[in-house]
Amino acid sequence: MYYNALSPYLKARFGGKVYKLALSSGCSCPNRDGTIGSGGCTFCTGSGELAASSLATIPEQLEQAKYILGEKGRNARYIAYFQENTNTYGPVSRLEPLFRAAMEPEDVVALSVATRPDCLGPDSLAMLARLRAVKPVWVELGLQTIHEATAARIRRGYPLSVFDEAVRDLHAIGIEVIVHLILGLPGETAADMEASSRYVGRCGAEGVKLHLLHILRGTPMAAEYAAGRVRTLELDEYITLLERCLEVLPPEVVIHRLTGDAPKRDLIAPLWSADKKRVLNAIRQRFESDDLIQGSKL
Repeated sequence: MYYNALSPYLKARFGGKVYKLALSSGCSCPNRDGTIGSGGCTFCTGSGELAASSLATIPEQLEQAKYILGEKGRNARYIAYFQENTNTYGPVSRLEPLFRAAMEPEDVVALSVATRPDCLGPDSLAMLARLRAVKPVWVELGLQTIHEATAARIRRGYPLSVFDEAVRDLHAIGIEVIVHLILGLPGETAADMEASSRYVGRCGAEGVKLHLLHILRGTPMAAEYAAGRVRTLELDEYITLLERCLEVLPPEVVIHRLTGDAPKRDLIAPLWSADKKRVLNAIRQRFESDDLIQGSKL
């Protein structure tokens, strides 16, 4: 079994255990505030469940995030992760000081910024280039799927060409790209999901986060699920899809996530996903029994 898992990659790169500290920039999302849409993506609640409060200063948020980590995070190194909403959707004059403050502590080894590909204009790119001169910078892009019909159904709000341009622009200034994909989106086949994974590998992304589709209370997709228009994956089915996706990703692509976390109070389905320890054990056992090799079917 082999896949390029995040934890050993970080240890090798930064010389020790590294944890992400989830922070908030206080940004909104153009797919929620009426700029391009008002309801957001149909699966999204619009909140980063693990992010610190944007009402706190960045130093306060860093300390709060470290406190949440507890003893396991003691004497570790950290990645400052701006997780919630679209973190380049705002004036650079406000955002750059926040990012610099998050990068300032010696034990913070990198900055990770979650955003949308359609929110990376010249000013944002110039800001990211300046930040990269200080410490490594990652940008996380919520692609979810390469298929335009699915993108329209989930109200993603931008075409694939915008993602392609964003990846090129980020790589041109030396920014590392991490792409989010969701497995189990309505209407997609296993071949469709495999195609999305293969495409992301070919675009040169340095990392991938693979997520299970969750049905969460308060989302438009929850209404579709209740009406019987959306189904969710079973655990064995999901692991099979994971294997197919990993087998078509180049071995050097870092796998940042094999499944997503959903707040239990909001989770409607699939309920099996709430037992994360069981899920990760099942994934490991299947990968071992099937002798999974990342990139074996390129």
